[in-house]
Amino acid sequence: MFSKANKTGKNADAKDAPAARPETAAAAPSPLKRSNAARASSVPSIISQDVVMRGNINSAGEIQFDGALEGDVKAGSLIIGDKASVKGEIVCETVVVRGSVEGAIRAKSVSLASTARIQGDILHSSLSVETGAHFEGNCRHSDDPLSDSSANDFRRARPSSAAAPAPRPVNTSAEDDAQKSANGNANAAPAFLSQGRSPLR
Repeated sequence: MFSKANKTGKNADAKDAPAARPETAAAAPSPLKRSNAARASSVPSIISQDVVMRGNINSAGEIQFDGALEGDVKAGSLIIGDKASVKGEIVCETVVVRGSVEGAIRAKSVSLASTARIQGDILHSSLSVETGAHFEGNCRHSDDPLSDSSANDFRRARPSSAAAPAPRPVNTSAEDDAQKSANGNANAAPAFLSQGRSPLR
């Protein structure tokens, strides 16, 4: 009833089965890898519009911020909502700004929506700006904007208010009269433009 071919086939299957078990055990992820994967696929932190915070926020994941913050933000990814306001420095991999920011932004990817209001400097690898966005500050490209050395170089290189030319002093009326008499009649205004006489009289 049974042939040798069937027996060797069964023996071959039996020999292969124990070898397959260690491979599947080796392929199972370690607990450390599972926790990193769980973190990467975790739900973003959402801070609602009615929250007012003072202090710094640190997160390795994604944050959607719709409230008001006085402090710095360090995160993997940050979305600043339409009604949100942040007063502080932002350091993230990616930043999407729809609200207002007063402070520096350092990120690999920065996107400014049409409702964005920025007062501060931006150090970035990639920048996109929609029509209508308001930005007051300095902007510079960097291959590694998250490093402290790039941030220090940017702070040193940006123009300071001391380098701006001083405003020209305004002459008083006595100085104007003295200057007119020094210039003589060549630059004098015609008589019909004097205050005492109108050309319509």
